[in-house]
Amino acid sequence: MSAAATANQRRHRSSGFLIGRGALYIVTIALSLMFLFPFAWTVSSSLKTAVEVTAYPPSLIPKVIQWGNYYETWTSIQFGTFFENSLIVVVLTLLGGTTSAFVVAYGFARFRFPTRDAIFALCLSTMILPPEVTIIPLFIVFKQIGWLDSLKPLIVPSFFGGGAFSIFLLRQFILTLPFELDEAAMIDGASRLRILVSVILPNSKPALATVAIFSFIFHWNDFFGPLIFLNSRENFTIPLGLYSLKTYAGDPGEPKDQLLMAGSVIATVPIILVFFLAQRYFIQGIVTSGLKG
Repeated sequence: MSAAATANQRRHRSSGFLIGRGALYIVTIALSLMFLFPFAWTVSSSLKTAVEVTAYPPSLIPKVIQWGNYYETWTSIQFGTFFENSLIVVVLTLLGGTTSAFVVAYGFARFRFPTRDAIFALCLSTMILPPEVTIIPLFIVFKQIGWLDSLKPLIVPSFFGGGAFSIFLLRQFILTLPFELDEAAMIDGASRLRILVSVILPNSKPALATVAIFSFIFHWNDFFGPLIFLNSRENFTIPLGLYSLKTYAGDPGEPKDQLLMAGSVIATVPIILVFFLAQRYFIQGIVTSGLKG
């Protein structure tokens, strides 16, 4: 084959590669814009007047930016109190759920005992139970012990296992760690607890970050649990606070969609910050924990 023909083949391959890569970028950008549009619309609506939000035809850019919507949202329904309650719930459930799930996952991954696999399968089977199935027994239990209308029903259960999905993800990650690390620590005289804290824990940061992000997002956005267990406005979390905009903010007959959008933006900012701060660990945890495609 001549040098000219070889050069032509290389040019064709190069042009085909560039065309394919360009098409991939175009599709990716189009999908990104499609998924970002609802958030952009939410931000835009949060800066409009009540009339502009419901105007037809709709417009993406507000005529006059209404920064006061955020101040009114924060002050009219005690949004700061709701934000504080959500922060308390999220921090405590994140610490309790992640810690307990990590300990349980370590037991399933490193210990050998009778019926271990059966117990693990039973644990995983709880993921198919919808929360509506267990909410009535939980409500009765919390009523009997006097925990209703407090943050305890939203916090305390997370300290008992952290959830089947978290246990599964952490177990899968721990299984990828060489058992020789444990054996080397045992030779040096380390106990099981010391191995867990000094060997397994430092190497499990990606999986722990993944579990922490999932826990944060779930408990931050949880509406069903607070709706069942909380009655007093001073105990409301952000989802219930946003819902209360329909009845408590300003004139009851006045549309409050712009305030609802402003509250939604405020509630979304912590999730975005947490994801970007822990993005590297999150992606690494997904890839190395057996959840990749």
